[in-house]
Amino acid sequence: MPTESGSCSAARQAKQKRKSHSLSIRRTNSSEQERTGLPRDMLEGQDSKLPSSVRSTLLELFGQIEREFENLYIENLELRREVETLNERLAAEGQAIDGAELSKGQLKTKASHSTSQLSQKLKTTYKASTSKIVSSFKTTTSRAVCQLVKEYIGHRDGIWDVSVARTQPVVLGTASADHTALLWSIETGRSLAKYTGHVGSVNSIKFHPSEQLALTASGDQTAHVWRYAVQLPAPQPAADSSLCGEDEVECSDKDEPDADADASSDCPTIRAPLTSLKSHQGVVIAADWLVGGKQAVTASWDRTANLYDVETSELVHSLTGHDQELTHCCTHPTQRLVVTSSRDTTFRLWDFRDPSIHSVNVFQGHTDTVTSAVFTVGDNVVSGSDDRTVKVWDLKNMRSPIATIRTDSAINRINVCVGQKIIALPHDNRQVRLFDMSGVRLARLPRSSRQGHRRMVCGSAWSEDHPVCNLFTCGFDRQAIGWNINIPALLQEK
Repeated sequence: MPTESGSCSAARQAKQKRKSHSLSIRRTNSSEQERTGLPRDMLEGQDSKLPSSVRSTLLELFGQIEREFENLYIENLELRREVETLNERLAAEGQAIDGAELSKGQLKTKASHSTSQLSQKLKTTYKASTSKIVSSFKTTTSRAVCQLVKEYIGHRDGIWDVSVARTQPVVLGTASADHTALLWSIETGRSLAKYTGHVGSVNSIKFHPSEQLALTASGDQTAHVWRYAVQLPAPQPAADSSLCGEDEVECSDKDEPDADADASSDCPTIRAPLTSLKSHQGVVIAADWLVGGKQAVTASWDRTANLYDVETSELVHSLTGHDQELTHCCTHPTQRLVVTSSRDTTFRLWDFRDPSIHSVNVFQGHTDTVTSAVFTVGDNVVSGSDDRTVKVWDLKNMRSPIATIRTDSAINRINVCVGQKIIALPHDNRQVRLFDMSGVRLARLPRSSRQGHRRMVCGSAWSEDHPVCNLFTCGFDRQAIGWNINIPALLQEK
C-alpha cells in the first residue's frame, strides 16, 4: 500500500508539472501575440470555452471601452501641449516684467499655481470623459422631479409596510414592528387611528377594495381583518404643507424620530379584529385581498400560503410547494391570481380562475431570496431579490425575463405605478430608485442629512390619484415619507 501511494503521488506531481509547463507556454504565446500586434480576427479565432454570443458581446463592449480611452489619450496629449505652451509663456513673461528677470522662486511659484489649475482641469476632464463609459449603459434624470412632501412620524419601531386606501376617505396605512398599525391623514401627517389587536410585529397592511376594512399580517402567526371609521382633519395652511426640497428649510433636523414623541397617543384605538385568520405555524409575513374582497391570502414562514374565506374565517386552500420560508404574497387587481415569493430563490403563480382546480407555475431566475413579486398591467410580474436584481416577466413565457435591472444593494418590497408603468425599488442601502418596465433608470429619490430615510427602506406604495403625494416609502428609521413624483416631467426627460 505505501508503495502504491508513493507512485500515485509521483504521477500526480508529474501531471502538475506538465500542466504548469503548458500554462507557461500559453502565457508566452499570448504575450508574443500582443507584442507582434496580431490582427484582432486571429485573436478572435483562438479556442475559448465561452459561447460565441457571449464572446462577441464582450468583444463589442471592450471595443467601446477602447474607443473611450483612445479619446482620453488624445485629450491628454492636447492638455500636455497646453501645459508646455503655458510654461513657455510664463518663462517669457518672467524675463520681461519690470525689465528684469524674475527670481527662480517667484517663477516656480507662479508656474506651480498655473500647473495646479491645469492639473485640476485634467482631473475634471478625465472624470467627465470616463463617466461616459458608465453613463452609456444607463439613463438618469435630474432630482427636480422628486420632492419630499410629508413625514409620518409616530411609530416606536421600524415600519415594515405601507399602503394606501382604495376607497374614500383616502388614508395612508403603516405596519410596524412595534405591534401596531397606524392610519394617517396624507395631507396633514396626523395619525387618525391605531390598531393594537396583534401581539407580534405587524408585517404588512392592505386595504379592502371597496369597504373601510384593513388586513394585517403579524408575527403572532395570525392575520386580522379590522374595520376603521376615520374623519379627515381640515387641511392645514399652505405654509405648513409646503414642499421640502434639498435647498429649503429641512423637514426634520433629527437623525431619527424621537421615540418619546408619540404622535399616535391621542388618536382613536382599535383593539379587536372583526375576523382573525388562524392556521399558520409560523410568522405571517404578508397578506392581501383577492379581487372582490371576499377572500384573502396569507404568506408565512411555515413555507405555506393560505387562502381564506373572510366572512367565515375558514381555510379554503393551503398552498404548499416552496422549499423555504415565504417572504411576500400579492394578488392580481382584476383576476383570481396570486403570486408568492420565497427564500428558496423562486416565486410561484397560483391560478384560482377555475373553481374546480388551481394550477401553479414556478419562476426560477434569481440566485438569492425573492423578497417580493407583484403584478402589473396585463400579463407581467415584477420580482425583486436579495441578489440585487429586479426582473420583469411575461406570464406567457416563464423561461426568461423580458427585462433585468441590476442594482448595488438588496431590494425589499417593490411597488409598481400601474398607470405609468414605473417601478419603485426600496433598498437596504437607504436609497429608493425609480425604473420603467424596460429597465431604464428614471430617477433616484433625494436623500441627504436633511431628508430621506436614514436606515433601510423596507417598502413602498403608489397612490396614482392623489394630487400631492403619489409615492410613499417606509423604513426601519420608524417613519414613512410621502413624495411628489412629477411623472410627466419624469417621462419627458426619459
